[in-house]
Amino acid sequence: MLKNKINCSDFKKIFNNPVAFLKWVLISVAVGFIVGAVGVAFHFAVDFATEIRTEHPWIIYFLPVGGLVIVLIYKLCKKENNKGTNDIILAVRENKTLSILIAPLIFISSTITHLFGGSSGREGAALQLGGSIAFSLGKLFRLDEKDHKIIVMCGMSAAFAALFGTPVSAAIFSLEITSVGIMHFSALVPCTVSAIVGTKLAELFGIIPTHFELSGLPDFSILSLLKVGGLAVLCAILSIWFCTMMHKSEKMYSRFLKNRYLRIAAGGAIVVLFTLLVGSYDYNGAGMDIVEKAISGTAKNEAFLVKMLFTALTLSAGYKGGEIVPVFFTGATFGNVAGKLLRLSPSFGAGIGLVSLFCGVTNCPITSIILSVELFGAEGIIYFLLSCAISYMLSGNSSLYHDQKIIYSKFTYEIIDKKTQ
Repeated sequence: MLKNKINCSDFKKIFNNPVAFLKWVLISVAVGFIVGAVGVAFHFAVDFATEIRTEHPWIIYFLPVGGLVIVLIYKLCKKENNKGTNDIILAVRENKTLSILIAPLIFISSTITHLFGGSSGREGAALQLGGSIAFSLGKLFRLDEKDHKIIVMCGMSAAFAALFGTPVSAAIFSLEITSVGIMHFSALVPCTVSAIVGTKLAELFGIIPTHFELSGLPDFSILSLLKVGGLAVLCAILSIWFCTMMHKSEKMYSRFLKNRYLRIAAGGAIVVLFTLLVGSYDYNGAGMDIVEKAISGTAKNEAFLVKMLFTALTLSAGYKGGEIVPVFFTGATFGNVAGKLLRLSPSFGAGIGLVSLFCGVTNCPITSIILSVELFGAEGIIYFLLSCAISYMLSGNSSLYHDQKIIYSKFTYEIIDKKTQ
């Protein structure tokens, strides 16, 4: 006679994992298709708006009017207190309820911002699109509280991947962004599947994954490592500056212009004025064309400062979009200029600057390292590993996102569980 009999509960335990796996594969495929499709539509909408603005640059004079429309539609939908990407972070960490209205609102308002020349990106909008749609799907599928967190991360991954064509970064970013120092590996399979589906769907519609060719990678040496380390230190300082500028400008707008309509109209007018003073449209919109120029080896010395200013003036006033592409712009142009001073290739310096600044403002070192491979290839990964490690550590408690939390200290092996600054 067998001493250890297998009872019914043992059989249930054996099949628990495969059942959970199949459940999440099916859910994440559905999320990938639905959110990916919306992400593709958003990509084309923003591109169309950018083309119109490029062909008719005078349209930026209507940026204040576009801002008034944005405030009005949020007011009509009773979402004027929406916190953007911070709400998505809270939905994952604290089960904050997300309204499906967020999706059409951020879709329309971000397109308006790009159409009229506000300085913003699209990934913040993508995270809100993906998170809000996935949250609603979670209610449709009758998921419990814990599973709701995972499906929101699925939506974030699918939207990010559909827009940038970087599925690995998209999947890991969703695991890493909410709580610095820990990663939610329970969502690894769902986020991976949804990111892959989102990427492939985008490719079917002809959206080319974001990729750049770096030139001038230095030979591996102590001197090269020191130069890259020095550039990473500068990027860490710049990341603190960038985050501080974003947060301070928001507070200043709120302090002196309490009325939302007046605030966004004034912010738009200031951006228009600065555009005329600068004498260039390089800083309106997302600026991926300038990122390409910086990585090809050319960038204006002042470009990173001007882009930071334009982005702070735009987003803090109440315009919608995201900060990450402006971060790419700022990091690439800064790295280009600083790389020359450090006797590094301007192209290589731009690549290091882009990834290091992204790491510093998001506190996502693993995502940043993977992003460097997806954007530039793996040849210089040792340099990107070093730069991301340094930028992550020295950026301290700074972050673009108020509601991001640092769980483990960056300097000692201890739990600190505090919000970023």
